[in-house]
Amino acid sequence: MRDVSYQLVIEIGEPLICRVGRLGVFEFPRGRYVYTGSAKRGLDSRIARHHRAEKKLQWHIDYLLAARGVGIVRVVRSSCGECALNRAVDGDILVRGFGASDCTAGCGAHLKWVAPLRTA
Repeated sequence: MRDVSYQLVIEIGEPLICRVGRLGVFEFPRGRYVYTGSAKRGLDSRIARHHRAEKKLQWHIDYLLAARGVGIVRVVRSSCGECALNRAVDGDILVRGFGASDCTAGCGAHLKWVAPLRTA
């Protein structure tokens, strides 16, 4: 079975206030996050797009990834459905609806804060 969904492991190095499209302005504490997404076609190009610095801000994740001090540290691909993969992540929802505009499984959000970053 081919990969249809993915997770971005993201680190935010310093506390951040960020506008997330029409959702509004939110505070993101320093830490590690997991964003779960999918692509029916073109999974490789979707992931490559997330890595690009220059892009039209279209999805919620675009706004977060465009902010200073935010970076993708790992990408995990999966053949599991997006919502099932998202529900398997133990973490806190800080922004209701983030990445879940088309979610019909009641996930609440497809971005979860999973751990604070340790200080050096």
